[in-house]
Amino acid sequence: MERKKLPIGIQTFAEIRREGYYYVDKTPFVARLAESGKYYFLSRPRRFGKSLFLDTLAEAFAANRALFSGLYLENHWDWEKRHPVIRLSFAEGRLQQEAQLEEHIHEILTENARRLGVSIDPAPKDVHLRFGQLISRAAEQHGRQAVVLIDEYDKPILDNLTDPDTARAMREGLRNLYSVLKGRDADLRFVFLTGVSKFSKVSLFSGLNNLYDLTVDASVATICGYTEDDLDTVFAPEFAAAAKEGRALDRDAVRAWYNGYRWGSEASVYNPFDVLLLLRQREFRAWWFETATPTFLVERLMRHQFFTPRLERLYASEALLSAFDVDGIEPEALLWQTGYLTIGEVLREGDLLLYGLTLPNREVRMALNTALTRALVPGFRDEASLFVLRILRSGDAHALGEHMMRLFAGIPADWYRKNPMARYEGYFASVFYSHLAAVGVTIIPEDVSHLGRCDLTVRAGDVAWVLEFKVVDGEAPTGAALAQLKKKDYAAKYRAPGITVIEVGVEFSTVKRQIVGWEVA
Repeated sequence: MERKKLPIGIQTFAEIRREGYYYVDKTPFVARLAESGKYYFLSRPRRFGKSLFLDTLAEAFAANRALFSGLYLENHWDWEKRHPVIRLSFAEGRLQQEAQLEEHIHEILTENARRLGVSIDPAPKDVHLRFGQLISRAAEQHGRQAVVLIDEYDKPILDNLTDPDTARAMREGLRNLYSVLKGRDADLRFVFLTGVSKFSKVSLFSGLNNLYDLTVDASVATICGYTEDDLDTVFAPEFAAAAKEGRALDRDAVRAWYNGYRWGSEASVYNPFDVLLLLRQREFRAWWFETATPTFLVERLMRHQFFTPRLERLYASEALLSAFDVDGIEPEALLWQTGYLTIGEVLREGDLLLYGLTLPNREVRMALNTALTRALVPGFRDEASLFVLRILRSGDAHALGEHMMRLFAGIPADWYRKNPMARYEGYFASVFYSHLAAVGVTIIPEDVSHLGRCDLTVRAGDVAWVLEFKVVDGEAPTGAALAQLKKKDYAAKYRAPGITVIEVGVEFSTVKRQIVGWEVA
């Protein structure tokens, strides 16, 4: 296979097909969705290919057959039926006032009317009236039902979550727009909305009860993103080229760094942006994470006193994951919908359904915990991560104890008084976990053995660290942490030839705000 161009940042299906870019064929999903339903909603994190899929839908319904040559859809679509396609996107710019949102919508509606050659009332007539006119008149003039595709349907709200009043105004403006869809069924052939978040139907789609949510539908789990097979086939020339250049990309490392996103299925996918940047730069980095600093997310987790070891495994109901609105956003829902957590397992017991959420891969684990460590420890310096990684690999328990004590000693007393996160007992363990998780070692919070759960296990090469935490009210250690480690023998399952096992009992004083007990077995 010959090498092609990497479609980094390219969201236009026609450009990818005409200009010789790699393309992972997602058209089987186009055929399946068009055959089985009419109104769809899909949420996926940013940079997962939602806009490209939407553009693929647009070209299919516009019957641009030449673009699909050699793809699945070429022989699985009725190319005689050309539908008028109405496209609305909120991806560009940042709308911070209700008037800006209305102006933006009017401009989009006017542009669609011009492109489709139909006449609608001029602005400033209410947007929902103009949208309704656009749908009906497009269907009438073209002699076929219209297709409506809406990209980043939620961005005006998400951009203003730190200002709830503005976010609510944006929500009401969008609700007014989307309400048109429920009354235009006769003029609509297909409707597809995409975005990052999954706002409840009550808050944003009131009355649109026939909107089918694809987000955790196992049959479309790979509708966005690249699969392992895609890397083996479509992108095989790039891996071969990297090896030929002497910069071979180890597939196990690629998988550990970037695979692992799941939505209701065992099938996992890679973030396309990560794969494309890796293939271009031949370098493992947090490519996706670096495109947007999750400031709002980190601040929200700190405000909720989120126990960061829970990132490795927490459980949520479908209702909780869908409970996303301006007036109430649970940390679990925010982490999942923004892509920092993914579905690791689906648990069913009778009528009860729970999702086990976990960090998807090394990129997210390291980058997110680095951001959290900076929030948990004011003045944190990045070189501390390199230092602690060397300590963990060397198995120097004394050096690790001194390092963690210096870390806590460097936190100003005034910061403890002002920061609510530092006032609860889980703060100490959160600092410990996030600092270690940020350096790329294997982290197992609440590590299960036949005698119970150990607070934290860390694997760094051939060294296994088994740690138990206790919080003491006074200023002196009690020895309880190490005593529990010995009694339960949590380290037993790690004792093997070639493995150095280190057991550490750690005790934190709420009075001194410091580690007062560091005992090594």
